[in-house]
Amino acid sequence: MAFVYGCRYLKHSQAHSAPRGKAVKITAPEKTTLSDPLGYLKRAGVLWDRRVRKSLNAMCTELKVPLHGQPRISADREDFMAKWNELSNYSMDLANYRPVYAPKDLLEVLLSLKGPAKTTENTDEIPQWEFSHIALPVKNLFELRTHFADLLRGDGYLGMPDLTTQCQRILETRHAPMCQQFLKKGCTPAPYRGALWAAVLDSKLHDYDIEHWQKLRNTVWTTDHIVDKLVFKDIQLTASNDDQYFVFEDVLYQVLLCFSRDTDIGSCVDYEAFPVKGKTYEGPPSGVVPFHGICMFAAPFCYLYDSPVNLYYTFRAFYIRYCHRLTTINTHPQGIVSLCLLFEKLLQTYEPQLWSHFRELQIQPLRVVFKWLMRAFSGHLPPDQLLILWDLILGFDSLEILPLFAIIILSFRKESLMQVASLDNIESILADLSSIKVLPLVQLALSRD
Repeated sequence: MAFVYGCRYLKHSQAHSAPRGKAVKITAPEKTTLSDPLGYLKRAGVLWDRRVRKSLNAMCTELKVPLHGQPRISADREDFMAKWNELSNYSMDLANYRPVYAPKDLLEVLLSLKGPAKTTENTDEIPQWEFSHIALPVKNLFELRTHFADLLRGDGYLGMPDLTTQCQRILETRHAPMCQQFLKKGCTPAPYRGALWAAVLDSKLHDYDIEHWQKLRNTVWTTDHIVDKLVFKDIQLTASNDDQYFVFEDVLYQVLLCFSRDTDIGSCVDYEAFPVKGKTYEGPPSGVVPFHGICMFAAPFCYLYDSPVNLYYTFRAFYIRYCHRLTTINTHPQGIVSLCLLFEKLLQTYEPQLWSHFRELQIQPLRVVFKWLMRAFSGHLPPDQLLILWDLILGFDSLEILPLFAIIILSFRKESLMQVASLDNIESILADLSSIKVLPLVQLALSRD
């Protein structure tokens, strides 16, 4: 479905409008960069968060709806409660609602970042091809090979005749490191994956968790919030149109609506801190402004759990530990900026022909893979392969597997990529990942010279 994402709200929220097609540059004062080499990046993170929240506020003003929500009228509340288990049948007018931002909006801001080393008079005339000016430490292939060494070993669980028995024994120990060690092999028996993930993420249910879920559900029933429309819109634009996930539409509504009300999320997420003058803007109760594709972080969990409550807490823990770093500008070693930098360095080092080809076409390679990175490949890989990839993320406690995997996909299709000369054709070659197998390709990537 062709869709112009919520850029109009992002553009309306900018203090100074940028010409159409140009990214808004987020720069830092010189004195800041002198005292802190990453000051401009931290400042960009704060400004991006403010910009997104301001966009949500602008949407509320334009549509004349309160930011903090309002009580549902009696008939609406009763209808919502009656259809809680089949919310796909709940009628809601979404014609005027758009996602606040999409991955491409965050990418444009990232590509516009100018660090201390790029402050030349002709900066605006030089294509921003790479992130090499960003002073974030990233691993080289040798260090990645060391970190993911278990993937290159032929021993361990792969040689055992009864994986199920081994998995059951490990789960009986309730020892998270042992569960992680099992996940590292990428051969998790499907019936036990949910229990392993819950053990690693410490998301096992207690009585107070169930009570908290019920409170969140009751708040959804009684309060009408703008994020409800954004959640419904996002699911309808993504999961509902996906052959692999449309059957989970109803449970995704439940999970994402409760997620939007959960104030515990904001207190658990570490946001970039930096002193920036100007007005602050409030966001949803959870602190997470829904964006295009947010439901795809939750969708894979539908294959692991029958209960929405179990699904919710494991998804929430996964989002807090990993996903939020993919949607914010931050200096974390596994944040989206570091992953982009790692991708570009690996591409330049191990696929110089492809790198040169992109340069000749004046196409930033990140434009090709950013949607993969930001969504951790959800919605792009078949679910069975995506779950293996996420096994590895949890097993090695690392998002660095994402750029490494992106590189090997480009390498795998290098011959076709070298024969085309437009972004549309490149994206066509990479659009279908249904034949991709995660484990052998990751092993191949790690074993390269």
